[in-house]
Amino acid sequence: MSEDDKNEVKLDFSEDDDIVSTEKENSEKESNASEILEQLTDSLNKEKQKSLDLEDKLKRVFADFQNLEKKSQTEIKNSINNLMDKFILDFLQIYDDFIRAKNAYSENKIETTGLDSILKNMDALLSKNGIVPIDALGEIFDPNLHEAIAIREDPSLDDDTITKEIRKGYISHNRVIRPTLVEISKKQK
Repeated sequence: MSEDDKNEVKLDFSEDDDIVSTEKENSEKESNASEILEQLTDSLNKEKQKSLDLEDKLKRVFADFQNLEKKSQTEIKNSINNLMDKFILDFLQIYDDFIRAKNAYSENKIETTGLDSILKNMDALLSKNGIVPIDALGEIFDPNLHEAIAIREDPSLDDDTITKEIRKGYISHNRVIRPTLVEISKKQK
């Protein structure tokens, strides 16, 4: 070796380069990791919002379904009640005919035991199905329960007192299916 070679100092920067490049790589990795973390956080927040939106939609659909179910049940119940009311009204016409027949036989002093038995069965059938007669005689006229078709002047009675039942009225399940036809009083003027 020459003297120049001996005096020459070899500098090796390879380790320093490795440190600098490692620091750069770490910085890039941290930057990439923070970008990835930010993207994942954004995605998570978007998915959370989607989940909340879908949950809200599900609640609304379920509420709509419950409302539809209640409405359907009410419509079915009303439809059945309307059909029953029509049937009962037809039945009441026949019932009225039996009562008129019994009264006609009684006036002519003809035995009505058979008709009494039939009417008793009809009364039981009406009662069993929640059909209640409206008692009106002596009561004050109520347009929700009664239909006035005649007026009688009577100074001894208060105005709108029912003096005569012309046709019996009936209530079914708290609804008037047939009002009572009545005669009411008015005081003389």
